[in-house]
This record gives sequence, structure tokens and C-alpha cells, in this order.
Amino acid sequence: MKEKLSKFFLVAFLALGFFGTAALGLAETASSTAENASSTTISSADAQRAALEAQLADLEKQIDENQKTINDYQKQGKTLQGQINALNAQITKANLQIKAVNLSLTELNQNISNTQAQINKTENNIDTHKDAITRLLQALYESDQQNMVSIVLANKNLSDFFSSVNNLTLAQTNLRQTLDEIVKLRQDLLSQKQELSQEKTDTENLKAIQVAQQQNLKATQNQKSSLLKETKGKESNYQKILAQNKATAAQIRTRIFELIGGGELTFAKAYDYAKLASGATGVRPAFLLSILSRESLLGKNVGRCSYKTAMNPTRDTPIFLALLASLNIDPSSQLAYVSCANAHGAYGGAMGPAQFIPSTWKLYADEISKVTGNKPANPWNNSDAFVATGLYIQDLLGSQSCKSYAAANQNVLPYQSLLERCAAAKYYAGGNWYTYRLWYGQPVVDKANQFEQDIAVLTGANS
Repeated sequence: MKEKLSKFFLVAFLALGFFGTAALGLAETASSTAENASSTTISSADAQRAALEAQLADLEKQIDENQKTINDYQKQGKTLQGQINALNAQITKANLQIKAVNLSLTELNQNISNTQAQINKTENNIDTHKDAITRLLQALYESDQQNMVSIVLANKNLSDFFSSVNNLTLAQTNLRQTLDEIVKLRQDLLSQKQELSQEKTDTENLKAIQVAQQQNLKATQNQKSSLLKETKGKESNYQKILAQNKATAAQIRTRIFELIGGGELTFAKAYDYAKLASGATGVRPAFLLSILSRESLLGKNVGRCSYKTAMNPTRDTPIFLALLASLNIDPSSQLAYVSCANAHGAYGGAMGPAQFIPSTWKLYADEISKVTGNKPANPWNNSDAFVATGLYIQDLLGSQSCKSYAAANQNVLPYQSLLERCAAAKYYAGGNWYTYRLWYGQPVVDKANQFEQDIAVLTGANS
């Protein structure tokens, strides 16, 4: 048996020497040709991307400067001219945002095209390597059909025979390297497809943001026209309208506050939960209310799917089922529904008003219980959800990346506003937060400032 195996491997080496090098050469040539053909395209794409990013950086700087102008007008007090100036600044900002989002969409579409090209290239490389291995294995099979005598006789000299054996050993090494290369290529392919999925999701979200900004621009323009029509340009008329429209504490208390998870609370009750979370974390209640209010981008994909179709089966599903068991919740019930996966295959699985995935909820569960007294902490419970958001935001506000971002830009806007902008964007987009700092983060901060005014009326702080 041992002699037979030795003969088998010797024949295999010989066959690989005759056929393998040619097959591997084909693979390497095809790969090299593909790389050379794409180098010019990649260089051109990099230049286009750099130009887009330069334009985008300039627009984003103008947006931040315009936000400062809006803040300054809002501090000047409520006069007709001040209100008109603020509305004009908001219109300018909205137009700049629409231009910036259009640039971002152009860049993302370019990235999607480039990533798809990389995916195609990787798939072609995999096919080429597989073809080379197929030829090698075919040669191995054919050599096994020959007998040892015919192989030895095919070489005129014994030295030629052993030279072939050495070549075969090298071919076997190349074969092993080719197999390793296929494994690496497959890993690269998975990464590229995940990157493509994220870019497509970003594109969809930015398109939704673009629509929202266009609607906001139209609403602001209508507001300005209506204001001028009602006041006829007179300050006294404006002050009368302002007094009539001022919200009362009773109105604010009964206002419905919508949670991300689809639930509803009165504003007063939501504020009570926010104060509980704020007391434990130091995060201002208005910012927590803004994070937890229903945002258009989040509300479209919340609490409509079963964990079976939406959740990461290895990372989150076991934790999720254990949590449901501890809470005595039926996994098939509507109460256990989670956010859906997106159209490109990225997992959903976020739970309740705070939209935590199970693995993240587990990290904070004990701390939540210490604050609320609920054991185990329940992601569908409002008090637990508010506290969870507070704990997570507290960590985000304290992150080095947010601190660095706020410190680098505080010559334009206040440090705390920038810090909150960063934290809100991270809450929504994680590591991709920078893309959403203006489009998601800043609107959350603006909404928080509006809630701050409601809270002032509710608590009598502005009287």
C-alpha cells in the first residue's frame, strides 16, 4: 500500500510538472492583464472622487457657517425682521444641503460602480484560479492512468526524470498557493459585497434625506410667505400673532410623543422618562427625546419583521431568544417583532423604542436594571428604553472621535452642539457616522433645541 501511494505521488508530481505550470501561467497572465486594464480606470475614478470631496467639503463648511447664522438670529429675540432673517437663512441652508446631498449621491454612485467593478474582477480571478486547478487535477487524473515504466521511458536521461520530479514539487507548491489565493479572494469578495450593500443603503437613505430637505425647503418658503401675508410687514401685527400662537403648558403636556418603535406617549410622560435617564447619565432630556422621537429614516423599517427573517442568526438570535424567554414573550408574537433587514441583505433585528440589537442590549442590560429596577431589562419597556438610550449616548458623547470632531470645529459652532451632532449620527449609523453628521445628526440637535423650548414652557422656566 505504501509503495502504491509513493508511486501515485510521484506520478502526480510528474503530471503537474508537464501540465500544471502552463495552467498556473494562464491564471497569473489573466490576473495580471485584468489588473493592468483596470489601473487607468481606478486612477481616473480617484481623481473624480477627490474633486467631488473637495466640492463637498466646501459646501459643508458653508452649511455649518449658515447654521451659525441661524443660531445667531434665533438669539436676537422674536421680532418680525429677526424671524424673516432666520427663515431666509434656513432657506439658504436647505438649498446648500440639497446641493451637498446631490454631490454625496454622485460620489456614492461612483463608489458603487467602482465596488461592483472590483467584485466582478474578484469573481473573474476566482474563476481563473479555479480553471487552473481544474487543469491540474485533470492532469493528475490522466497521469494516474499511465504506468511507471512508460513515464520513466518518456525521459531519455535519468537526470531528466529527476529534474521533472523537482519541477513537480514546485508545481505542487504553486497549487497549494493557488488554493490559498482562492480562499483569500473569496474573503475579499465577501468584504466587497458588504461594502457595496452599505453604499447602496447609504444612497437610499441620502435620497430619503434629499426628499425631506426639499419638503422642508418648501415648507419654510411657505412659512415665510404666510408670515409676510398675515403681518403685512408690520411689527405690531407680528407680535399679536406671536402671542396667539405661543404654546401653553397644557397643550404641550397633552401633545402626543411618538417613539421610534411605534408607541405613543404624552409629551409630559415622555419627559418624565427622559428625566429619569438624564439623572443616571447626564444627557440632557431634550436630546434623549429627540433621539427617541420617530425619525423618517428610522420609522420606515421598525418592528415589522420576525427575527427569523431579519436578525443575524449567529450573533444576535441566541441572545434574542434567551431574552424573550426571560421576559416570557412568545417569539412568534407581534410584540417580539424587530426591524427588518434592508433590501441589500444587511441585517435588521433592532428592538423596541431604543432600536438596540440584542447583542448591544446585552452589554447595557445590567446597567439599565440598576437604574430602573426592572430585572431583566426589557427593550420594549419605555423606561428601560429611555435609560438604554441615555447610557449609550453617554458613551458616544464621551468617545474620542466625537470629542476630536467637536474640538476641531468649535470655531464655527458650539462644542456641545457638535458633540451631540456626532453622537446622534453614531447612534444611527455607527462607524459610518461622518456621512450622516449633517444630514441626520444636525436635525436631531435642532429637534432637541425645539424640545428644549417646550420643556421650558412645561416647567415654567421661560416665564
